[in-house]
Amino acid sequence: MHRIFSKKQILTLPNLLSLLRLLMIPLILWLYLVRHAYFETVTVLLLSGITDVADGILARATDTVSDFGKILDPIADKCTQGALILCLGIRYPLMNLLIILFLLKETGQAILGLWALKKRDTVNSAKWYGKANTVLLYAVTTLLILFPNLRFGVANGLILLCCAACILSFVLYARFYFRFFKQKDR
Repeated sequence: MHRIFSKKQILTLPNLLSLLRLLMIPLILWLYLVRHAYFETVTVLLLSGITDVADGILARATDTVSDFGKILDPIADKCTQGALILCLGIRYPLMNLLIILFLLKETGQAILGLWALKKRDTVNSAKWYGKANTVLLYAVTTLLILFPNLRFGVANGLILLCCAACILSFVLYARFYFRFFKQKDR
């Protein structure tokens, strides 16, 4: 596990972009909660999304994919997503259900990922269903930020869609890890 925290693993441009995403979170919170500057909030969120895509492309193009980056990148994603969900929970009460599901999913995935790291010395990359869940969550939160006067019925439908995607994503990740551990035990 010490190899994950070597200088070569940590000091890469893709990892610095992930760190930059983490540093954008307080700005997103301030713009949304204090300034009520919704367009600016989404602008910073889009910049965060661009750095998310760029870090993956850069890591592959420069052969700097690292286990540390495979851990840091989703942490930056989940912290950003969590901040957005919490912000919107103030305006949309049903968002509290998504907060609970999000926390359960991410905690479960973190435990499974740490178990894989401890037992098999393996850091698994994000799967397509996790990425699809992320894209949907960002799309919905962006709509809810940009259109604060959206009818509650429409907003609740979008939130429920995110809840369903969150549950499905976790079930598919749990299935993946179940198969992963079963396969390695043979």
